[in-house]
Amino acid sequence: MTVPYYPWTVWIWAALDPVLVGLALYLGWTASQFGKVFIAAIIALAVSVLASWAISAVGIPWPAPVSHDGPTFFPVRTIGALAWASAGFLARRAIRPHA
Repeated sequence: MTVPYYPWTVWIWAALDPVLVGLALYLGWTASQFGKVFIAAIIALAVSVLASWAISAVGIPWPAPVSHDGPTFFPVRTIGALAWASAGFLARRAIRPHA
């Protein structure tokens, strides 16, 4: 059995999943403390995987599909969710320092 090969563009799309990016940025923006960014990232990861799976199951083309026989790229999605949630948190702190 050979290990499947996926091009690096597939790995990048896993971190740039539109649902993941939008939800992580929003939840990171609304986090009142940096510790809550981790919770925001976990929620964004879970919702984006479920949304990607549902969209892929219907047959709609999606930049980061999830299927029973395809890769989910959980490490890439997790790092992406944490990065996007942190970016949302830091953007809010830069725009409204005392909010």
